Amino acid sequence: MNSFSSSPSTVILGVPMIAIAALLPLFVSDSYTMHSLTMILYFAYMATAWNFVCGYVGQLSLGHAVFSGMAGYVTVLLFTMFGISPWLGMLAGGGFAALLSLAIGYPTFKLKGPYFTLTTIAFAEIVRIWFENTDDFLGIPLKGAQGLVVPPSELGGLAYQFEGKMPYYYIALVMLVLVLLATIALERSRLGYYLKAIRGDQNGAEALGVNPTRCSLIALAASAFMTGLGGAFYAQFFRYINPERNMSIEFSLDVALMAIVGGQGTVLGPMLGALVLHPIAEFSRTYLGGTFLGLHLVIYGVILIIAVLYFPKGIIAPIDRWFRKRLAQGGAKK
Repeated sequence: MNSFSSSPSTVILGVPMIAIAALLPLFVSDSYTMHSLTMILYFAYMATAWNFVCGYVGQLSLGHAVFSGMAGYVTVLLFTMFGISPWLGMLAGGGFAALLSLAIGYPTFKLKGPYFTLTTIAFAEIVRIWFENTDDFLGIPLKGAQGLVVPPSELGGLAYQFEGKMPYYYIALVMLVLVLLATIALERSRLGYYLKAIRGDQNGAEALGVNPTRCSLIALAASAFMTGLGGAFYAQFFRYINPERNMSIEFSLDVALMAIVGGQGTVLGPMLGALVLHPIAEFSRTYLGGTFLGLHLVIYGVILIIAVLYFPKGIIAPIDRWFRKRLAQGGAKK
């Protein structure tokens, strides 16, 4: 069981990593590096939110981009049409994503394995294609594939708009800390134990009185809400949103791979996966993308194969074993 009390790496590794992240901007001056660091925190947050349902329920979703994208659109539209601050709009967007997840999750949780995964992809692609081909819906300007631009506001920070990257960096860091704490709370909760029982043996869990559909839907709604908050952050950070960029299967795949490579069903695994994979993706896109189109996907595939073969439980597993061994040796010496 990967619980807060039984996983030494959660505290021994997690606390110093967060502390270093909090101090890092003091030593970074250029905008590009700050942008890249913010994106690492963002993807660490999104992978951890994805991990809520896929790591603990055990169902592989490749459609989480729909929750991120829809929440982003809700946030931007509330601001552009009604002047509602994105700080409030992101909560509305997250709530909308949670409700959408319940509508999608109820029928899809009746499916298992690849059928569940394919259904999540289908839902996400239907929504993305609809948005790309819809300029106006009931008077709501969606602008199709062109997407929406967040207009500048004189309210500055009150409108979620800041000069420079540092404020966004710290917002992403706070969001990451909160989702990590939520993961710890989940692991220590009754729901967390139920989800692990469902993942291990659903029939056995049902025999003990656990309602798999209800528990899975709660986890999915929580995951979608947090993913929606991340989608709203993304829209405000770039001040732009469109279906291709924010609802693509590539986004869902990126987030899923980060959690899987890092160690799904653990507290720190998704964060470590983002720390490893996002810099690799950025490097390959920036320096190799113009010459070798799609090379970063090939690199992702190679990394996934290596991870499955040598780290089937994620890169967090050997790190956690090392900490356990060191702690055991220290206890034996005493």
